[in-house]
Amino acid sequence: MSNLHPVLAEVTQRIRSRSADRRAAYLARIDAACGRGPHRATLSCGNLAHGFAACGTDKAALRGGVSPNIAIVNAYNDMLSAHQPLERFPFLIKNAARNVGATAQVAGGVPAMCDGVTQGRAGMELSLFSREVIALSTAVSLSHDMFDAALYLGVCDKIVPGLLIGALSFGHLPAIFVPAGPMTSGLPNDEKSRVRQRYAVGEATREELLEAEAQSYHGPGTCTFYGTANSNQMLMELMGLHLPGSSFVNPDNPLRDALTAEAARRAAEITALGDDYRPVGRIIDERAIVNGVVGLHATGGSTNHLLHLIAIAAAAGIELRLEDFDALSSIVPLLARVYPNGSADVNHFHAAGGLGFMIGELLDAGLLHGDVETIAGPGLARYRVEARLAPEQRIEYVPATGRSGDPTVLRPVAEPFRPDGGLRVLHGPLGTAAIKVSAVPEDRWVIEAPARVFSDQTQVKGAFDRGELDRDVVVVVRFQGPHANGMPELHQLTPTLTVLQKRGHRVALVTDGRMSGASGQVPAAIHVSPEAAVGGPLAKVRDGDIVRVDAVAGTLQVHVPAEEWNTRENATTDLTPSHFGMGRELFAVFRNAAAPAHMGGGIFNPVA
Repeated sequence: MSNLHPVLAEVTQRIRSRSADRRAAYLARIDAACGRGPHRATLSCGNLAHGFAACGTDKAALRGGVSPNIAIVNAYNDMLSAHQPLERFPFLIKNAARNVGATAQVAGGVPAMCDGVTQGRAGMELSLFSREVIALSTAVSLSHDMFDAALYLGVCDKIVPGLLIGALSFGHLPAIFVPAGPMTSGLPNDEKSRVRQRYAVGEATREELLEAEAQSYHGPGTCTFYGTANSNQMLMELMGLHLPGSSFVNPDNPLRDALTAEAARRAAEITALGDDYRPVGRIIDERAIVNGVVGLHATGGSTNHLLHLIAIAAAAGIELRLEDFDALSSIVPLLARVYPNGSADVNHFHAAGGLGFMIGELLDAGLLHGDVETIAGPGLARYRVEARLAPEQRIEYVPATGRSGDPTVLRPVAEPFRPDGGLRVLHGPLGTAAIKVSAVPEDRWVIEAPARVFSDQTQVKGAFDRGELDRDVVVVVRFQGPHANGMPELHQLTPTLTVLQKRGHRVALVTDGRMSGASGQVPAAIHVSPEAAVGGPLAKVRDGDIVRVDAVAGTLQVHVPAEEWNTRENATTDLTPSHFGMGRELFAVFRNAAAPAHMGGGIFNPVA
């Protein structure tokens, strides 16, 4: 593209160059796996008979035809509001496939856990590694080699990244991701936040808090704040794996159902059996990965994707680094204000013009690669549209609005909320970390204060309750990385630290754990790497050390005389309680094999 921003072009070329050998090997593998004709035709008679034995009216097509067979990999369960609508999707998909002469089978299910349920609980220590389990489960689902394309039904935090990592291990198959959509708007997010903060200081009862949460999370669909789940949906659209305009259509309405059926029809069209073959391993290239990073910055998306995008890229033979996020953040303006970076929710964002408007703005500014391949066809310009329901349940695409419907939620490139994406990578004697400042007041971008050190987030709440944190403080929470305990999200810290900041104190968090897209206005240096459990320098910090978190200079420092620092021993903690119970003993191999956070925190990383 002639108008491509030079920094975008430079970062993409840098990624391409460092990834060349791995990417070439990956593409050679998926090309060798493609073959000719339906994949099930290569099975023996016994293999094939097992594959269609219970398929009823589809048995004849599966037995002797040359029509495409579509795998459905489903993350359905009826406990997660975001995944409950997926119960109906296989029925819709199978009917739509039959209508175009194809077949579809539920190839397998993958687990889907909810970080909202496990926050602060032992189960949260399985959360990050559930991504790896989902990837493995996806591979098992597709291992029967019966399929010519796949539809991936998943929405939330680790589910979509896990599905995509698994899909890329079968990169010769076309892949379409099928969202369920956000729940309708409930209690306003700023009101929910106020109740949480009142509860943190004992001014609201548990019943009041529960009522506020129930009014906020009230029905089927994704939670409406802009955390990891909704960042996933944005990424799948920016990376060309959703149907255009499908990310934020609410569940259980005619347009949502029509989009689900259309995904099945489109999957049948893009297999190797036709003349528009679109394997996922070719769609997810360096340009698509960069587009995903741009979308993350432009929307103020979840910091969890510093882990997930690196792991996804690695699965496609691409080496993405934190320095790439940092470089792109400097040129990508923040175009959206969605809670926790504002008071609106994703429904307001979608109504204001949503991804169709935003993609158009970024394309026109040279801030996206427009020449990518997508499941909808060549070129990302296909996504600067709005999906509408036409007669006979058809999808009609109309050009996206040329102006924002609500400039308090969504803005053009010429009038952004911020001139950059608000993400910084910090370096210094305490290691490498990330900080997201898109919602942090500018007078809090540099915090220097005495440290108070903890090895568990519950200890922070105890110190707060005792009044020990009612001052300027840098709260250090260590032994929270992948190797230590699976890198749980530390979302319970947000209300406590927010209260301290609102009292006028200068407060920051430094941790080798995660804070997710649900973090807010308190500066937080997260994903510190190397982590304390493997001897990282965070293990040397002591109460009272002066720590400086500087998002302007991009540094993470501790002011201790060098001779003292160099001779100071690393602190240790007993991690045994995090290694047993609630299934955690089964994940020892994951903890022991985990890559560091700056390399995705996973157990399989070809780049590592």
